[in-house]
Amino acid sequence: MPPTRFVARAGAAATLLGGALTAYGLSEARRFVVRTVDLPVLPPDADPVRVLHLSDLHVVPTQRRKLDWVRSLARLRPDLVVDTGDNLAHRHAVPALLDALGPLLERPGLFVHGSNDYFEPRLRNPFAYLLPDDGRRRTDVPELPWRDLSTAFTGAGWRDLTNRRDGIDVAGVRIALAGVDDPHLSYDDLSAVAGPADTGADVRLALTHAPYLRVLDQFAHDGYDAILAGHTHGGQVCLPGGRALATNCDLEPARARGLHRHPAASRPGDAASSWLHVSAGAGTNPYLRVRVACRPEATLLTLTPRLQG
Repeated sequence: MPPTRFVARAGAAATLLGGALTAYGLSEARRFVVRTVDLPVLPPDADPVRVLHLSDLHVVPTQRRKLDWVRSLARLRPDLVVDTGDNLAHRHAVPALLDALGPLLERPGLFVHGSNDYFEPRLRNPFAYLLPDDGRRRTDVPELPWRDLSTAFTGAGWRDLTNRRDGIDVAGVRIALAGVDDPHLSYDDLSAVAGPADTGADVRLALTHAPYLRVLDQFAHDGYDAILAGHTHGGQVCLPGGRALATNCDLEPARARGLHRHPAASRPGDAASSWLHVSAGAGTNPYLRVRVACRPEATLLTLTPRLQG
């Protein structure tokens, strides 16, 4: 075969493959799923507590399928809702999001914000997530109505854990809480939440949008039983089987989503560790809604008694 013909055929094959992959990714970005995970952090005699972990919804008001799916999550009847940020992707998204959350806002809730709650998204190649994280986020773009979102959430009784410690009673369980503002923007103030977690509580939970190691290390060192995060999109563009290639932060790809342990590794001699649950989230950049081998998700975490022995 003449070289020119071979090159032409190879180019055509690559174009077809790329088109097929994009079509698959567009389809998968709309295949929402609820995952279930047991998290053993309660005292031995405690009843289970059902926690709905939402993250990275990236809502645009016209995304009816996503909004209908969010609305359907009320049927899970969680005891507690935890929202780890990046709810918004449009300046008019707040009313649509609140309508979709509906009865979930009547449940006890906790939240922190992510960078995409604060600033409008930009057109971005989804495969750019495969590049190493440079620790920067463009902030020279218009702000989104995050203040309106915070007001609505707190008005519904949800606890704002933006660089704050707090506590809440849920289903007969006392939960000590801490959370930070978005580490991807370097808005986290670790000094504001530093110190040993409340040992008088039944369980200690910490929230962050982006699971940067400096934040995870401190929460583990301070004795939090579990840390809940989002931001990574589970890798968003993954190898077959869901193996992430990148996390858009300094967390290693092997922990881009799901439940893992996190030791306070950066502190020499520190044997402390916490559970870490990273949600793959339910959204994408609104300009190109692509996911590959990483379905959009919410997670129903069932807090159960700690393992004995």
